[in-house]
Amino acid sequence: MYGYTGKILHVDLTHRTLEVETPDEAFYRHYVGGSLMGLYYLWQYTPAAADPLGPDNTMVFAISAPTGLAVSGQSRCTLTCKSPSSGGVADSQAGGFWPAELKFAGFDAIVVRGAASSPVYLWVHNGQAELRDAGHLWGRLTHEVDEILKQELGDKQVEIAQIGPAGEKLANFAAVMNMSNRAWGRTGVGAVMGSKKLKAIAVRGTQKARPADPKAVTAMARKGAKGIEQNRDVASLGKYGTADTVMANYGSSGLPAFNWSSGVMPTTGQAEAIGGERLYDELLRGAAEGKQDKLGRDTCYACTVRCKRVVEAEWREKNIVPEYGGPEYETIATFGSYCGVDDLRAIAYANQLCNQYGVDTISCGATLAWAMDCFENGLLAVEETDGIELRFGNAGAMVAMLEKTLKREGFGDVLAEGSAKAADRLGKGHDYLLTVKGQELPAHMPHVKRSLGLIYAVNPFGADHQSSEHDPMYHPKLYEGTPDAPGYKRFLSQIGLDKPQHPKALNAEKVEFALKTQYTYSACDTISVCQFVYGPGWQLYGPQEMAGLMAAATGWDVSVEEIQAIGRRRLNLMRALNARYGLARDKDTLPKKLFRRPLQGGRTDGVALDEAEIAAGLDMYYQQAGWDVASGVPTRATLEEAGLAWAADDMGL
Repeated sequence: MYGYTGKILHVDLTHRTLEVETPDEAFYRHYVGGSLMGLYYLWQYTPAAADPLGPDNTMVFAISAPTGLAVSGQSRCTLTCKSPSSGGVADSQAGGFWPAELKFAGFDAIVVRGAASSPVYLWVHNGQAELRDAGHLWGRLTHEVDEILKQELGDKQVEIAQIGPAGEKLANFAAVMNMSNRAWGRTGVGAVMGSKKLKAIAVRGTQKARPADPKAVTAMARKGAKGIEQNRDVASLGKYGTADTVMANYGSSGLPAFNWSSGVMPTTGQAEAIGGERLYDELLRGAAEGKQDKLGRDTCYACTVRCKRVVEAEWREKNIVPEYGGPEYETIATFGSYCGVDDLRAIAYANQLCNQYGVDTISCGATLAWAMDCFENGLLAVEETDGIELRFGNAGAMVAMLEKTLKREGFGDVLAEGSAKAADRLGKGHDYLLTVKGQELPAHMPHVKRSLGLIYAVNPFGADHQSSEHDPMYHPKLYEGTPDAPGYKRFLSQIGLDKPQHPKALNAEKVEFALKTQYTYSACDTISVCQFVYGPGWQLYGPQEMAGLMAAATGWDVSVEEIQAIGRRRLNLMRALNARYGLARDKDTLPKKLFRRPLQGGRTDGVALDEAEIAAGLDMYYQQAGWDVASGVPTRATLEEAGLAWAADDMGL
């Protein structure tokens, strides 16, 4: 079998046992890897009533056939478990070098069950695995653990996935980190790993990825490398990182500010002050010498895009060091515009703190913004917030409360629960929440991207900006004289989309756009490729190239139709799992604030979402997806068509 190692490592922390499963090729063809494979094991091993922070929860780290090949965008891994935020599916992706190293170490997935009685770490190397004591690592920051384990294991090329102190203390938005700056960030996966007292998974190997058609892989890699400069979107991503979208979102008045009370910062200068160009010009390592392209841009294994930021700067005499990377757009927005803060150095320092302690920057920053909104509106008093005046625009207060939150000290212990659970604990602030299924909204506004709001509502693991293509990619203007290089028309036509709509439309065609691109992104998370490199819109490679990569890796005859079917299978299994855990249509809701509080300022001044329009969009979505409209649960016929009849049997459908 090409592409895969053919081995799944099963770890029982309770009994400290390790076993290796060797599935047949038919299993791999059906469950592929990444998210879909993780969901399969989650269904098999995690009871419906399992406590997300109890030993019955299962964690699965899974990669796929292309992982470890010398081509851009393949070093991704999905972490799947039951979420402490929603009680439903948790699903998160991370890049870096850890995913490729897991393949080199000889495994396609690691399935973790049970809970250790004391801190441990897992050491996986060249087809072997062992559990070791991690007492000396408990309580340490992420880069400290990296250095200790590399020295302890005698190899600087060891890659380490780990939780920080926030995961140890079960912060609801704790992340799992690798390279101290890549995060499995969303859905509280770090808290689950902390509950198992699993501090880290270190991987190292010399087994190379073995594709069926090495020449095809090489040709694809060369084509991609040459195509970057011809694709202005990808070239800009490489140079400025995702932070490049700050001004684009500001320009459309879709940059969430002041806890989503506005779509703009008060002035253009304030938005520019936290934008990608400012980050590139002033904060990237080597910027002072004009060497930021060489020193300030990092990458994932074998990727030529090099979009990862590396910051070296100071904020109020506190060092911001390269080991913790640099802020992405979402981080800049949540700690910046969400909080009304226009101090980019403070934002970069906040990013470093989050990576040191291991938390999701989106949920963490958004939770602070929620607390500021409550404070500004008189729901919180300074006596409750440990003497910190949580006012919008106060960078010092933002950082001070962040430090308390990461350490679970004082009022920070409340905020470490995330905004939804913090509101429940305090018994107030619910009208200011911006969460779906317990997860804070990312920094893209449905006020200017209507189908994105629909996806926020229906997405099984909560609001997510990387689960479908964004509305502007299906705008008629992009189809007028646009060359093929960016891919807008060419890529979308591959999945049957050729009737572009306005970003604010939410009709049947736009719902189809949302659903079909959701299948494509769902396939990306299963095939384990980067959505910034592979996708249905602006990316370097499209669905046909994704199919070609799978064919080159495995030797299978893979079509675009199969790519879409893989994505559909994963989405339906995820949705069925949620139904098993008690989540259905009643959880597919958007925050009340989006409907009841019109935005203030900019081009979206006075704009609010329409509840009837979203409800009608949901009905259309369920019908097109083959889900029961009343419950939002996939029908038996839909599950059978997706190759999931066994799930329908388990559900009694």
